[in-house]
Amino acid sequence: MDRLEQEIRDTSKGMTPIVKTITRFAIGIIVIFGAYIILYGHLTPGGGFAGGVILASSYVLLTLAFGKDMALSKMGNTAASILDNSGALAFVVIGLLGFTGGYFFYNFLPKGEQFQLFSAGFIPLLNIAIGVKVTASLFAIFMALSIFGRFIYQAAEGEERESEE
Repeated sequence: MDRLEQEIRDTSKGMTPIVKTITRFAIGIIVIFGAYIILYGHLTPGGGFAGGVILASSYVLLTLAFGKDMALSKMGNTAASILDNSGALAFVVIGLLGFTGGYFFYNFLPKGEQFQLFSAGFIPLLNIAIGVKVTASLFAIFMALSIFGRFIYQAAEGEERESEE
């Protein structure tokens, strides 16, 4: 039995095996949809922010179904921080590359045929940079809030015990 099967059968962490099994299949679909929204954001409604939120929701679902340890094994706090900063740096670098054409955020890549994947110059690159940043940021925020919330809950429990004594 592989590690994932053991995680699904382990009921001490996360939710029931049914939820874990459905999550296992749903996360792939969510990731593909999020990547689609990011890559085709210049042609359809969506873009880097919307796709990043969708990708981050896959990590939230993973955390809720399997527990914090499984989500952190897929993307740790250090990796989230590196991706967050890399996405922001890529966005600024792309903007600065516009100075090759004369001003900040100048579209330095050639425009292709309308309604084709490579038709928007550097906008898809910006969507990817923002998608990476938003995914990592929202994952880090969710993990920080869930860990911080647990500390507040434990502190409140401790105060109740002290007041009862």
